[in-house]
Amino acid sequence: MNYILFAVPFFFLLIALELLADRWRGTSTYRLGDALNSLSAGVLSTTSGLLTKGIGLVTYVFAWQHLALFELSAQSAWVWVFAFVFYDFCYYWNHRLGHERSILWAAHAVHHQSEEYNLSTALRQTSTGFLFGWIFYLPMAVAGVPPLVFLTVAALNLLYQFWVHTRHIPKLGWFEWVFISPSNHRVHHAQNPVYMDRNYGGVFILWDRLFGTFQEELDEEPVVFGVTVPLASWNPLWANLQVYAALWNDARRAGSWWDKLRIWFMRTGWRPADVAARYPLQKPDLATFRKFEVPLSRGRQWYAALQFAGYV
Repeated sequence: MNYILFAVPFFFLLIALELLADRWRGTSTYRLGDALNSLSAGVLSTTSGLLTKGIGLVTYVFAWQHLALFELSAQSAWVWVFAFVFYDFCYYWNHRLGHERSILWAAHAVHHQSEEYNLSTALRQTSTGFLFGWIFYLPMAVAGVPPLVFLTVAALNLLYQFWVHTRHIPKLGWFEWVFISPSNHRVHHAQNPVYMDRNYGGVFILWDRLFGTFQEELDEEPVVFGVTVPLASWNPLWANLQVYAALWNDARRAGSWWDKLRIWFMRTGWRPADVAARYPLQKPDLATFRKFEVPLSRGRQWYAALQFAGYV
């Protein structure tokens, strides 16, 4: 069963309910352009995934058939528990390196470009993650986790992550110590220096506590959502290409061939010294940060919303 496809109507229902709560409370966590951009990125990811997801699955099945060290049965409840936890461990490292290495950040950045934080943000997914993401889950194949079990726990992990993309749920006490919550995932989506590159788990926050990447949401440090190099566009295609284009331009401008090659694999944000000197980046000051917006008349807003609804 395709759990994600089955859940899509519930995703949109919950987004509608959150939007109603947002309007009732006057919290302004939704803007039309931002939400449609996130949802459009999600539609693009789903559509392109029809062609690309097979790459990861084929490599997983091949590794499971030829490299598995153990024969694990899908009939065992313990195998399912093991796989669920193991998947989240692999996800942690996929997610962490997706922030820490430029070529991987180029794919993952799409999910973080929104300057709002709501349930529509959860559906803002990359269309290029298939290029390298599959590598991080091969240890599960080598451990002998059957493909059916792998696909199921992967879907459950992704489904869990949907509900934490909200600003309407406060801290949850003891829950925060074990699981990813709306509070500690808000931290993950922040561009505040104190919050950046923290809280990578998908279901469990325990990995972050274990490997030193945990950060609590602080009352004295309100979260500013988004990325330090703003997208400044509502184009979902450009959202997927922005970081790749920036890396390509820096590589093209670099004087050293070594810099042209290594820029793709260096820590995110690294730039060749000669390029950084000639083409400095202007990063926003959080004290004066303004969200990207394109003013539209009420009629055009309705047109855009109805056009998207018709497309979906």
